[in-house]
Amino acid sequence: MGTEWKLADHPKLPKGKTIAVVVLDGWGEASPDKYNCIHVAETPTMDSLKTSAPDRWRLVRAHGTAVGLPTEDDMGNSEVGHNALGAGRIFAQGAKLVDLALASGKIYEDEGFNYIKESFANNTLHLIGLLSDGGVHSRLDQLQLLLKGASEHGAKRIRVHVLTDGRDVVDGTSVGFAETLEKDLAELRGKGIDAQVASGGGRMYVTMDRYENDWEVVKRGWDAQVLGEAPHKFKNVVEGIKKLREEPNANDQYLPPFVIVDDNGKPVGPIVDGDAVVTVNFRADRMTMLAQALEYEKFDKFDRVRFPKIRYAGMLQYDGELKLPKYYLVSPPLIERTSGEYLVKNGIRTFACSETVKFGHVTFFWNGNRSGYFNSELEEYVEIPSDSGITFNVQPKMKALEIGEKARDAILSRKFDQVRVNIPNGDMVGHTGDIEATVVACKAADEAVKMILDAIEQVGGIYVVTADHGNAEDMVKRNKKGEPIIDKDGKVQIQTSHTLQPVPVAIGGPGLAGGVKYRKDVPNGGLANVAATVMNLHGFVAPDDYETTLIEVVD
Repeated sequence: MGTEWKLADHPKLPKGKTIAVVVLDGWGEASPDKYNCIHVAETPTMDSLKTSAPDRWRLVRAHGTAVGLPTEDDMGNSEVGHNALGAGRIFAQGAKLVDLALASGKIYEDEGFNYIKESFANNTLHLIGLLSDGGVHSRLDQLQLLLKGASEHGAKRIRVHVLTDGRDVVDGTSVGFAETLEKDLAELRGKGIDAQVASGGGRMYVTMDRYENDWEVVKRGWDAQVLGEAPHKFKNVVEGIKKLREEPNANDQYLPPFVIVDDNGKPVGPIVDGDAVVTVNFRADRMTMLAQALEYEKFDKFDRVRFPKIRYAGMLQYDGELKLPKYYLVSPPLIERTSGEYLVKNGIRTFACSETVKFGHVTFFWNGNRSGYFNSELEEYVEIPSDSGITFNVQPKMKALEIGEKARDAILSRKFDQVRVNIPNGDMVGHTGDIEATVVACKAADEAVKMILDAIEQVGGIYVVTADHGNAEDMVKRNKKGEPIIDKDGKVQIQTSHTLQPVPVAIGGPGLAGGVKYRKDVPNGGLANVAATVMNLHGFVAPDDYETTLIEVVD
């Protein structure tokens, strides 16, 4: 080990304790009601952590800027959550990453761009995304830079499929954005590049559905973008948007789908075999459904009519669990000097385990988007195969108890200094929207935590129990007052997404020194503060640039 990896000893905390780090996936803290599955479920272990030692239980932020996302409206997710937990620092994710890749030109050197570039010589490059400067899902300036850069790197024929906004920006601004885009496309045409808008529609009615709420929305987009079919046909995008906005109650969010046609009434840009397609949104939630339709050979959500053989890439990878899409223009940040690497290089023997759906989170994402071991002699990673071929609400206990058993055995073997697990139930079953199954899932997760804590008790160790983001604690969509939203049939609207709620961090165990308690001067702590905390409990001081520890030792 080079001296740069040597961690200073903590002045007041001993080394040599076995530490269990437990991440409950999708386990946030929200008001207790019947839609809070964690509250409804029998969770005596997690309940006792909160009530028995209140000065060793607190909440931290797991969304927005706390995990490197642009705004406080951005829900956390498992990838950025585990990045923060493992890295101990906050790294740019989402829009900021795209800005950096465009500014440096790195975007044009990476695998994703080189993959789509193979279509440029003889085929069309299609760009699909939200046309606005809202900065929540996409930004017009990024689209403009990508158009310029792609044309400079060989794209000769470009088609843009626009989705009008009116949600993250003021309604009616779509016309101005379309005019800006048209000006750029006209400049490209002046340079001999065949560049034009091919289709459009309002984001909430065309393409940008999320959480499989309504596949018809995606189908309307597919018909216009891929098949070149839509109820409205125009010669150019500005005229088209202006015309559609003349309808009574027209709104940018809900403009009907349209295609741009040539003088013969033929659509100018359907997506065909051999073409390249990029979805330019950086935010994932409203692009994953389209990504599935573009990428999956087996697909039954609607009749695609044609499934063109294309080269498809996302602006980013939208889902780390599904590896969707396979190709993307901007890679996640490569994070150096993670807590896992520091601890292993300081002799900490590490065991990490989860089931397939979250195994990468407790290893690859935890370790800064890096595969493999730092030192195979000191580390062991165990993956338990997840159930396949069924939705997770069918077997909501998932592999929680098996994960608990593996962790228990690793702790009792006394071969490891850190035993780290992810228990996926709250998130994976929460995503199905099945409230009863999610209650069962939370109970199973709690039982797994108990097995791990019992083992820590036996070896005189320490536990840190936390989560990566919320999900199971709120299973309904709510209005501005926080009341459940009721649909036209009188049913509550189920929410299958992550949430903006904070998550718990509980510490304890017989090995925890008596004077350890949470500091009062880190009120806005987030997931990134957990790494320094864990390093302290191993008897080390975290590096200076890490987010500060959550604990202090009082004499």
